[in-house]
Amino acid sequence: MSPEEPIATRVGERLARRRPGEPPLVLGLSGAQGSGKSTIAARLAARFGPSAILSLDDLYRTRADRQRLACDVHPLLATRGVPGTHDVPLGLGTIAAVLRGEPVPLPRFDKAIDDRAPVHTWPRAPRDCALLIFEGWCVGARAQDDQDLTWPINVLEAAEDPDGRWRRHVNTALATDYPALFASIDVLALLMPPDWPTVLRWRTEQERALVRTHGHGAGVMNAAQLARFVSHYERLTRHIWCEMPARADLCLPLAADRSLLRA
Repeated sequence: MSPEEPIATRVGERLARRRPGEPPLVLGLSGAQGSGKSTIAARLAARFGPSAILSLDDLYRTRADRQRLACDVHPLLATRGVPGTHDVPLGLGTIAAVLRGEPVPLPRFDKAIDDRAPVHTWPRAPRDCALLIFEGWCVGARAQDDQDLTWPINVLEAAEDPDGRWRRHVNTALATDYPALFASIDVLALLMPPDWPTVLRWRTEQERALVRTHGHGAGVMNAAQLARFVSHYERLTRHIWCEMPARADLCLPLAADRSLLRA
């Protein structure tokens, strides 16, 4: 069974109760890299129109902005992905406009060049949108307790963040800036991979697809680079797996082939 089905059931029930003129329903779709969020979001958007999709990945700060963060705060912030590397005001403004029913441009980030796509290429949300799907690897996440940041969780943190300065910056950003970004979510669905090694395998499959589409651009990574890249996400991903299931509207455990283990 596809994890799309229980999500579609919940969304359909909520949309059936939506009155004309009400703001769109906001579905938060959270899941680790490669778990199928984009595919599920596209299918749901086609199923429940008029709909719009906003990906947290499309809200990344520009490459130049992240280079400045790397110089001013910590070198690891040059890598896109963790809280603190997103343009939160851009996300807030986009979501607010969609909620007002405006045909606002939806940001897009080009991972092949590791930078924001030109504004003229951004699609627009439909006017009077009924469903906004906000998807991303840490959508709806909450910050960790300070004491949980003491020890490194992997080789990357031990070697490149031994004093915890990077992970504390990430956690502070998540605690202070991101709650407003997630506040509009009406239904939160969490996709749960079977384990951490599966995340790397799925992310590797994504990278191969990127190469087939774009070739070997600046943002395309080899196996060693991918392993290091996903290590940036391991801490918060594991925290999400522990913390979010108790409060998500839907928690959907996935098998290795991304099928639903149980409803």
